[in-house]
Amino acid sequence: MELIEGFPPLQLRRKTGDEHFNSKGQPLELTLLDFWQWFASDLANNVLRGVLAEYVVAKALGIETDVRRSWEPYDLTTSTGIKIEVKSAAYLQSWYHKKYSTVSFGIKQTKGYDPDTNRFADEIKRQADVYVFCLLKHKDLRPPLFGKSKPLL
Repeated sequence: MELIEGFPPLQLRRKTGDEHFNSKGQPLELTLLDFWQWFASDLANNVLRGVLAEYVVAKALGIETDVRRSWEPYDLTTSTGIKIEVKSAAYLQSWYHKKYSTVSFGIKQTKGYDPDTNRFADEIKRQADVYVFCLLKHKDLRPPLFGKSKPLL
């Protein structure tokens, strides 16, 4: 086995949102949930929408993981080892645009990245066994999707 120098991946654990930020060893009023609400409330944002799509697919397929690993060459793995890549697209975006976005999904072949070794594979191929295409088909700017009156889910 090849010895790898450097730092191994961090061992992540699921957070509750109740964790407090600290300053000089003292807890602040600011919680992790406060950060999540600030950061993750824009569900139409391309990056966050993709993560939300992964979550919905994982739940629909009964795939349970404690914490999402963001650097894998695919998004999800079933209990039988099937590798799944989830793609997301939407007609409406968080930023100003003159027309609905064109929906497309890219599945080009790539060199897979291994986060445990910080290396790319030599072989160029599709990294997943299955691709799931998710479309946020909403075309109406009124609530509940983008307004303040009701939650999305």
